[in-house]
Amino acid sequence: MLILPAIDLRNGKCVNLVQGRAAEETIFSDEPVEMAEQWQQGGAEYLHLVDLDGAFGEVSDNLHIVKEIVETLQIPVQLGGGIRTMERLEGILALGVARAILGTAALKNPPLVEAACKKYGSRIAVGIDAKDGMVATEGWLDVSEKSALAFAKEMEDCGVQTIIYTDIKRDGMLQGPNLEITEATAAAVTVNVIASGGITSIQNVEALKGIGVHGAIVGRALYTGALDLKAAIAAAR
Repeated sequence: MLILPAIDLRNGKCVNLVQGRAAEETIFSDEPVEMAEQWQQGGAEYLHLVDLDGAFGEVSDNLHIVKEIVETLQIPVQLGGGIRTMERLEGILALGVARAILGTAALKNPPLVEAACKKYGSRIAVGIDAKDGMVATEGWLDVSEKSALAFAKEMEDCGVQTIIYTDIKRDGMLQGPNLEITEATAAAVTVNVIASGGITSIQNVEALKGIGVHGAIVGRALYTGALDLKAAIAAAR
């Protein structure tokens, strides 16, 4: 199982939100590129980036930082946040990002996912961000009437090879992941499922490995020191 350190970009800084709420922001670094290098040096084999300005539908000036991170690191990088058109998607992939994550667009425009998967294959992932088992969109501001499980199956049918499942209520809370629904999601599809939200301890990492997910995205716990990256990677292996 892979451990993917998360770098959430907002206004050019490395931040973390609690349950996706913009008002509850902690700035962890003014130097996201240095932070990315630190995670690579710590043994990370894959990096998870989120363009929060893009996710909230705001004008984003973070893509030059994404480009610099991609050019600086030797490990692959995936990026989500605000990718809602084929033009934007192609621009993101042209930066050298290994995998682009579709979120809101996947729910509102499934043909875009299908076309993207047909053209780019494994370079396309879909982020399923759920609250009480229902898919949330627009930077988690809107909760839809679509169940996460049904949506996961639909995305698999569209050709998606990687799904990133985030439990919004757990995100940034340091209370552990929602194992039950993460396991149900992973069991419902044959594609790779990466878990996100609330991963705090070695026990959490071991539990996720036990339910067979492909990877675990860790954010706040790494920045606060609650979880050591090298220890998490060792447990995941």
